[in-house]
Amino acid sequence: NPQLEDFFTEEYALNHLIHNYGKPYIAFMDGIVMGGGMGISQGAALRVVTERTKMAMPETAIGLFPDVGGGYFLSRCPGRVGEWLALTGDTIGADEAIASHLADGRVPSDQLPAVWEALATQTFADGAAVKNYVATKFVAASAHPSSGRADIDQYFALPSVGDIVRALEAADSDWARTTAATLRKRSPLMLHVVLEQVRRARDMGLADDLRMERDMVRHCFYLRPGQSETVEGIRALAVDKDHTPKWNPVRIEDVTPDMVAPFFVSPWPAHAHPLVALG
Repeated sequence: NPQLEDFFTEEYALNHLIHNYGKPYIAFMDGIVMGGGMGISQGAALRVVTERTKMAMPETAIGLFPDVGGGYFLSRCPGRVGEWLALTGDTIGADEAIASHLADGRVPSDQLPAVWEALATQTFADGAAVKNYVATKFVAASAHPSSGRADIDQYFALPSVGDIVRALEAADSDWARTTAATLRKRSPLMLHVVLEQVRRARDMGLADDLRMERDMVRHCFYLRPGQSETVEGIRALAVDKDHTPKWNPVRIEDVTPDMVAPFFVSPWPAHAHPLVALG
């Protein structure tokens, strides 16, 4: 579908533009900020959260992967927070977003209209002055790792999805058991793909990460129905809404490296890649 192809190319190009935009681009992440909303927020010069922020990259729930630069910005989270958020799709709030390096500061939601009014009407010397003004409205946040950070770093540093899940299931904590149960509901194949994505992206610049994700998303949608985890996930959660996706393979233990590798093979030569212009 040419329109689907163009959509992802243009979306990822926009994500790259935001990261490199010359003017002070400020993202006010007030409320639900997930998936594509993260893509247009994480490249901002200033990322503002509120007490109402609910942040996630929940793509694995539909058999997809955290795209829109997700490999890049999640792999820059401290420790193994990126792997945890990418694999589980768990939701975090304002303070944890700041601690995870996914937000820069917190402003009470009832103060946002006044901030926006000032930005629209006041004169600022330069972009730095704009950022400094917004930063003066930040309130103290407990920007410290959550009590589960040590566990996140311990389990999500393990070398494979199978190792992560087995270790979580063997642990004696409610958090570990709940996290393992969440992972067991996700597409086994896409969990393996996502872990590989985040770990590859850790050594990539943004442009290379977006090109990799463009290759990956084409593979997700190019496969025929019945073979695409993404199509099946969308069917189960958004179309039929039976919430019983028929993943293939069914078990995490049945995924092989040969199943994962094609997601990271580009269907285009480098000179003809849709995102070659990103540099």
